[in-house]
Amino acid sequence: MGSMIEFTRPDGAKAPGYLAEPSDPKSAPGVVMLEEWWGVNDQIISTAERMAAAGFRVLIPDLYRGRVAATGDEANHLMQGLDFTDAAMQDARGAAQYLAANGKKVGVIGFCMGGALTLLCAMHLTEFSAAIPFYGFPPEEAGDPGSIKIPLQGHWALHDEFFPIARVDAIEARLSEKHVPYEFHRYDAGHAFSNPGGIGNFNEAAAELAWKRSIDFFHRTLAG
Repeated sequence: MGSMIEFTRPDGAKAPGYLAEPSDPKSAPGVVMLEEWWGVNDQIISTAERMAAAGFRVLIPDLYRGRVAATGDEANHLMQGLDFTDAAMQDARGAAQYLAANGKKVGVIGFCMGGALTLLCAMHLTEFSAAIPFYGFPPEEAGDPGSIKIPLQGHWALHDEFFPIARVDAIEARLSEKHVPYEFHRYDAGHAFSNPGGIGNFNEAAAELAWKRSIDFFHRTLAG
């Protein structure tokens, strides 16, 4: 089992995070995992443990600093209070630097709110070698997806009431236009289809397929 640790942000401040490691952490690539709007709850921790079991050192920066939401209203309140720029440029970047200390490549994966943050990281940071957003994207003014230089794998819900698929199509057009190395997967499912304890849209078949694709992608892009 993993544990809570502290890591140092680029601005020198300390930040908390949950670290899950495989049996041989020294040779393992790193993955920064960015939470859904619920916070660092049991579900995201179990996701990190599952990824660690697949051979990655996984660090979830605790963006809400210990707070966890039990209801959608609470989660929305916490998310609205989050400084997204600070979360990406400081927490996610500091987590990546912590993981990179063993000399291995680092990827970033995020779900919902964390998916939006993952795209911010892919557009604006150089610490990551690959990125996987799940059903989440930032507002258009947050940056140009065409500026991404690293391999990107996106998982999107066709029936997403929070993140419309038409905007995903527009992001994909920009990626294609700029020859970004990407692959997008769309699922006949609703928002947060990978989360069994989420908003009631869990789709086991889609979740398992997206997970397998994600693990394969990180093994491909973070090896060596």
